[in-house]
Amino acid sequence: MIAAMRAEPKFSELFMADLLSRNSRIEEDLIDRLFNSSEKRLARVLLLLANFAQERGPQPIVGKFSQEVLAEMVGTTRSRVSHFMHKFRKLGYIKYNGALEIHNSLLNVVLYDMADIDAKRRG
Repeated sequence: MIAAMRAEPKFSELFMADLLSRNSRIEEDLIDRLFNSSEKRLARVLLLLANFAQERGPQPIVGKFSQEVLAEMVGTTRSRVSHFMHKFRKLGYIKYNGALEIHNSLLNVVLYDMADIDAKRRG
């Protein structure tokens, strides 16, 4: 590998860029897990899966994502994912009807503290 990097400067440049990018993603993931709740991380994963950032808005999630898979993506347990999914459905953020449908209001979970949202809903 070292010989290839010395012999091919372009390859070396691409390889180093990839390493730095990967390192940055790992750091971001660590910071996310340290400072954001698993509830916020699940909300963000669901929004990403629903292509929320597109101009058309969130789309129904195509494909089956088990709670185990979601738990691995979020870095928590399946039981916590189940709890949050039930909570999101109860609050009207998501809907199950053959496909998982994500509503725009789920973005509030990511942007604001859930305690604030729960207090506003009650009062």
